[in-house]
This record gives sequence, C-alpha cells and structure tokens, in this order.
Amino acid sequence: MTLFEQVSRDIGDAMKRTDRARLAPLRMLKTALVNRQVEKGRDLDEAEERQVVATLVKQRRDSIEQFRAGGREELAAREEAEIAVLETYLPPAADAAAIDAAVAEAIADTGAQSVKDMGRVMKAVMARLAGATVARADPLGLFRSLARVALPDKLVVLPRRYSLPRLTLPGARRYQHGGVTLASSVGDSEEFMGLRDYRPGDPLQRIHWKSFARSGKPVVKEYQDEFFERHALVLDTFTDRDGAVFEEAVSLAASFACTLDTQESLLDLMFVGSESYCYTAGRGQMQPDSVLEILAGVRACADRAFRRLHDAVLARRAALSGCILILLAWDEARQALVRALQQSGLPLKVLLVSEENIPAAPDWLRVLVPGKVQEGLARL
Repeated sequence: MTLFEQVSRDIGDAMKRTDRARLAPLRMLKTALVNRQVEKGRDLDEAEERQVVATLVKQRRDSIEQFRAGGREELAAREEAEIAVLETYLPPAADAAAIDAAVAEAIADTGAQSVKDMGRVMKAVMARLAGATVARADPLGLFRSLARVALPDKLVVLPRRYSLPRLTLPGARRYQHGGVTLASSVGDSEEFMGLRDYRPGDPLQRIHWKSFARSGKPVVKEYQDEFFERHALVLDTFTDRDGAVFEEAVSLAASFACTLDTQESLLDLMFVGSESYCYTAGRGQMQPDSVLEILAGVRACADRAFRRLHDAVLARRAALSGCILILLAWDEARQALVRALQQSGLPLKVLLVSEENIPAAPDWLRVLVPGKVQEGLARL
C-alpha cells in the first residue's frame, strides 16, 4: 500500500469517527501529495512521498516559532497537534546514540582524516540514517524501477569509473583445459563430449532443445577443450590504509572491467584480501555490474605479504593471454612480479597509482597521479 492509499483510507476512518483533529491535517497531506503527483506527471515513489510529509512538518515547525514569538500559543498548539499526526507517516527519528554510531562508522569506512573529508562523511551518514533511493534493472534489462533502501539495510556504493581510450589488449588465444565450463561459448571448441544439466550463465546457443523438450529441464551441450583469449586484471591492495591512492586504484580497475570487451574473451579480476581472490567475467560468467559490486567491497590489505599476489598471478600464467597490473608502489616486490611476467613472455600493461615521483621509471610504466587520473589515461 502506498502512502497516498494509506492516507486516503485514514481519511475515511477519521470521517467515520468524526475525528476533526486528524481529518484536517490528513486532507491537507492528501492535497499536497496530489499536487506533487501533478507536478511530477507520474505517481510518486516512496521516497518522494516521505519528502512531501517531511516538508509539511518543517513548515509547521517554522510556523510554531513565529506564533510563539508573537504570543499566539493557541495557534502554536494547533500546529503541534498537526505535526503529531503527520509524523506518524514518517520513519522514526534516530536518537543521539544512533547518530553518533553512524558518524563513527562513516568516518571509519570513508577513511576521513580532516575537515576536508566532511562531504564524504555526511553522505555516508545520511545513507545510514535516512536511507537512499536506488535504481535497479529487471533481470532482462528491459526496464528500471526505484527501490528504497531502508535504515537497517546496507548500501553498496560502486567505484568511480573513468573514460578509457579504445584499447586492444595484445595476446593470442590460449588452450584452456576443460574450458567450456568457464568459457561458455567463447573460443573454438575442439571436441563434443556430451550433454549436461544447465548451469546459471550458460548461453542459449548451447542448449540442446530436443533433450530440453524430452526431459522438461534445460540441457546443454558440453565440449572438451577450448581455445580463447583470457586476460588478468590484477589489483594491488597492499597498503596500510584506504586513502586516495587506493580509491583511485579501485576506480581504475572498475574502469577497465567496464570498458574491456568480454564478448570474445574472459577477464580474471585478481586481488588479495583475507585470501587470494579471482573472479572471472565474460560471456557466460560474471557481468560487469557484478564485478563492480565486488570492487566496491575491496579493502586495503596491510597484514599480508605482496608475495601472495605474486604467486597467485604466476599460478595462472599458462592460461593467460595478457595482463593489466594496477600497482600502488614501485618497490622490489612489485618489480619482481613484473620481471617474472615479462620473462614468461606475457604481454603486460602496468599502471602505477602514486603521489610520489618515480625516478628512472621505465617507458612502459604508466604513472597516474590521484586527482589527475583521467588526464593520465588519455595518454595510454
């Protein structure tokens, strides 16, 4: 039931009980909702309805101050009675303890260090206390709807994305042992093996329709081996705090994940958190939106050695056609990983996000400065 429907029903109840104290503010609220609908040219969503109520409450609070300043206590009392009715249609206000807790969580999550970070903190606090309206697409991507994220829920803020120049990643197709379960319809199949049950993400081209009709459940064709391009997007998370450099690195990874064409190839997002992670995007696997949600939850890793990422990347070397490295520093550990991949013959693009000057940096190393990343990417 929408707020408008609820108010209409409550008006009917108030009329039956001859409750004049409730009837007047309810009619006023219904009129305000109708006016806002006419202004918008559509039905209001939940957030917009609540905003109408909040506006009416604020107007009455302002009136109360003016009436009391003029000695009109009886009018102020009437306004307070109307506020009491209107506030029943608003979510409960947060108490002082909840506000303090929300501010402390926001500061910790945003890594705020000074007054300059006040804007980020305020946005995070408002999301916790007031909720947010989130646009979401249906599973087929045909339309979008608005959903209100309430107080107890969590809000996922996706990383910023930069505009990238047209990129053609070097590398040839590689043999993937048993690759069809990973690659779906990407690449060239060698040999038909048989049929298997449908798995989420399998393309419609692989469905065996005769078996589907006979069994009543989706069945797909499976092939033994495949050859296809597979690139790694390696994100360096080894830093002691979630600062501007780390956030820019995550945004850079998000930009590549959304821009690279994975229709004819696969992309492995690799990073280290509580353990080593590898998520595969591409046709039949994760969509770019899912990769963005993963990147939104990536945190700095200060209690592990860079060697874990080094070993994880080299372990997948045989399956990779190319690699994009996004680094946070240019120390010996990072240089050792780059040397190992170069010696193996793997095509590389190495990007370093740093606020410091890198003396004698090699020509193939792209150094991006926080706050000027877009300008640096234009030179790729």
